[in-house]
Amino acid sequence: MVNAGYNERITISSQSFDVIDGWEEFKDAIPTFLDTSLKANEILEHMNMTKDESNYLWYTFRFQPSSSCTKPMLQIESLAHAVHAFVNNIYLGTTHGSHDIKDFFFKSSVLLNNELNNISILSVMAGLPDSGAFLESRFAGLTRVEIQCTEKEIYDFANYTRGYQVGLLGEKLQIYKEENLSNVEWRKTEISSDQPLTWYKIVFSAPLGNDPVALNLSSMGKGEAWMNGKSIGRYWVSFHNTNGDPSQTLRMMERT
Repeated sequence: MVNAGYNERITISSQSFDVIDGWEEFKDAIPTFLDTSLKANEILEHMNMTKDESNYLWYTFRFQPSSSCTKPMLQIESLAHAVHAFVNNIYLGTTHGSHDIKDFFFKSSVLLNNELNNISILSVMAGLPDSGAFLESRFAGLTRVEIQCTEKEIYDFANYTRGYQVGLLGEKLQIYKEENLSNVEWRKTEISSDQPLTWYKIVFSAPLGNDPVALNLSSMGKGEAWMNGKSIGRYWVSFHNTNGDPSQTLRMMERT
């Protein structure tokens, strides 16, 4: 029998970023159908579109309701990891799947005007699958989008012309690099914001000493963190395991 010891990890808070005055934010652009360069009259698969260049794929289209569409309901079915839905740049909400349930549904009432409305849906993958059988045939992304006006009046957008955009504007402009920070307009962070797709930045000095340093992301939701232009990893703190806890909250940072 072998007795193996174990190491106990002890973390000490050396800096707190709770003071809101030190933070700035940039809200990423929400593309419309006219903003996209790629158009198709079918639902395209997420991973084949992004090709690991980004976690994000925008699906956009325009829709003009009939006069009888008084209580429209947007319904989305997806095999991605999460979706965010916007109508006329207004955030409707988000939902995601789980380890056991791959396909999930999003349903929300929407406020439509009598003219053309811009529907923008962001499909999100938290990385790509790397194990299991038939990886080449796996499908990710949206599978169905409908707007239900009444029990009998349902608009199915399966063969509807839609526009696609890979990635976010901030990714394209690489605003996580110091030399590209001026490519967008940063503003003082608001006290409370439910708007997703928000970039946050802060400047700080490294803690003294030579001990390993980690960033505590327990107050965040889902995204990716960069330090000095280098990614320190994705995080999904709002996604909990079976014990009701996030799987990881700390991200190691490299001393320079």
